[in-house]
Amino acid sequence: MAAVFNLLSAWWIVLAEMAPYLLFGFLVAGFLSVLISPEWVERHLGGRGIKAVAKAAAFGVPLPLCSCGVITVAASIRKHGASRGATVAFLLSTPQTGVDSIFATYALLGPVFALYRPIVAFVTGIFGGMAASLFEREADSGSEHEKDTCTEACCTKQPQSNAVFRALHYGFVTLPADLVKALLLGIIIAGVLSVFLSEDLLAPYLGGGIGAMFVMIAIGIPVYVCSTASIPIALGFMHLGISPGAALAFLISGPATNAATIAVVWKVLGRRIAIIYLLTVALGALAAGLSLDLLYNVLPSARLELTQHIHQHSVGWLSHVSAVALLLVLANCLLRGRPAAVAGEAAETTREGSMHTSVTLQVKGMSCSHCANAVASTLGAIAGVKEARVDLATGQALISGEDVDIGALTQAVKDLGYDASPAGEH
Repeated sequence: MAAVFNLLSAWWIVLAEMAPYLLFGFLVAGFLSVLISPEWVERHLGGRGIKAVAKAAAFGVPLPLCSCGVITVAASIRKHGASRGATVAFLLSTPQTGVDSIFATYALLGPVFALYRPIVAFVTGIFGGMAASLFEREADSGSEHEKDTCTEACCTKQPQSNAVFRALHYGFVTLPADLVKALLLGIIIAGVLSVFLSEDLLAPYLGGGIGAMFVMIAIGIPVYVCSTASIPIALGFMHLGISPGAALAFLISGPATNAATIAVVWKVLGRRIAIIYLLTVALGALAAGLSLDLLYNVLPSARLELTQHIHQHSVGWLSHVSAVALLLVLANCLLRGRPAAVAGEAAETTREGSMHTSVTLQVKGMSCSHCANAVASTLGAIAGVKEARVDLATGQALISGEDVDIGALTQAVKDLGYDASPAGEH
């Protein structure tokens, strides 16, 4: 009975410590989604060279996109004329952090970690983007990726609902819906590790050093874990004796990659760029982890501050109230499920003699609302389409319009990196 009470207490403490910062992060992320939307980013990341790469890396740091959601935005900015270097920089920097995860990192791991994560995300984006630029072929300048005419939904002017409402809806409905299961799982894992496994259990075997970094990187690269949900898991690893640098290596490699993302990068940008992408993540995580451990060794006061921050569970009334509010937000997401994404009307008018068409596509590979929104927006911009609704739960896209070309629909979805076929086909 005591073990159950300790486990529940551990879960609540982690939740309460994160809640005020995470709620504030959701709020900021919501307004960022209105002020700096992925569509806005698409229109500002053209060009080549270090300037475009740096802009792409900087834009990606605050955006709350996971390693799967960032793929569709990256594919789109590439289609709009962004260089391979800028696209890779955006792919690397974006999923490692987000404004919500930065605040949550500060809550659980302290200010040094909270500052280090976005810096590492930006630097790895720069290095990976420049490495990709070195291998960019001049032939790409005339490729389909750099068309002057944009026909995407992001380039059409659609009536928008109230900006504040859209920001709040994204911050407290859409974004938490993408995080809820992974976040709760991360909190559960952190509680189990802290209650049932003794402190410093892994210190004699791993601790710090290159070996521990490689183990954390090997765990992080193939596993899907978002930048926010990875924080309590990293906290659990540190409880077991993993060094701060090894925990940071996991915080970089876990959110930045997963098996599905690697496959899509390979498909959309090519084998060579996928290898550069993976090497940048691995080497960046290794270098960042080693440098962070060195920093803590040189500054014992910083390590002491980190230890006190992790073990000193000062949960005040604000944290308790915020934890209740966060639970209500997460419960709402679990109960209502993930809403379908809806694309607006295409610009084309109905032609005389045209035939109304309704098509259902089965789309595979979507894992968050950003994926569904990207598919819906792309389908909604195709000639003849009047409405496109994408249900993330079932993976079905419902398209209606006039004389819609099924082949064009499936190809547009495949260009985003997903598999698509008419419903009923296998």
